[in-house]
Amino acid sequence: GLYADVLLELDWSVQEINQTLKDNGLEDNTVVIFTSDNGPWIAYGNHAGITPFREAKATSFDGGIRSACIIKYPPAITPGSRSDRTFFSIDLLPTLATLAGVSLPDQAIDGKDIWPLITGQENATSPQEYYAFSTGRNFQGVISGDGQWKLHLPHAYRTLVEDGRDGLPGKYEQRQIDTALFNLREDPNETYNLLRKEPEVARRLLEYAAAHQSNFYGE
Repeated sequence: GLYADVLLELDWSVQEINQTLKDNGLEDNTVVIFTSDNGPWIAYGNHAGITPFREAKATSFDGGIRSACIIKYPPAITPGSRSDRTFFSIDLLPTLATLAGVSLPDQAIDGKDIWPLITGQENATSPQEYYAFSTGRNFQGVISGDGQWKLHLPHAYRTLVEDGRDGLPGKYEQRQIDTALFNLREDPNETYNLLRKEPEVARRLLEYAAAHQSNFYGE
């Protein structure tokens, strides 16, 4: 049906791009990035993708913001290699600008050059102290730059209660999460709130969140 057609067209078009790069001798001089801006739209049931993480598209749980990412660059990335390092798509602009020798604008931007992480360089560390996450215009929390800790500020979110079928959407209901701290390395499904057990981590991320809120969303 329609969903299978979309997948086939997507697969074909990516292959056409890759083949064109090869035909024009550009494969070894081009970074190819295949990713998404969100997790699956699970309301569509059998016409949707899946995620092993909590919730999905249009939420700020990892099922909504953690996306598959494939990067190909034969001179520096080993084919078939895998990485569990954390970065956000905001880092792609400064990373690619650095590779291309292009200057960034004078004003501050929130992305950083994360090429050492992408290429798996030994002892590479994240240049980010934190990443902010939101749903729409609603700022909802921060993740530590190394991807281990995630702090949710109080916010409403939707959760699926009934799957859709064959292109028709299912049904959601609204729920609420209070301030919560999760260790994504040990608890990637964001199940156990460690806010009281890890007060120093919570304090640090709450400070990042307060500063981000002030800088980008007003007082």
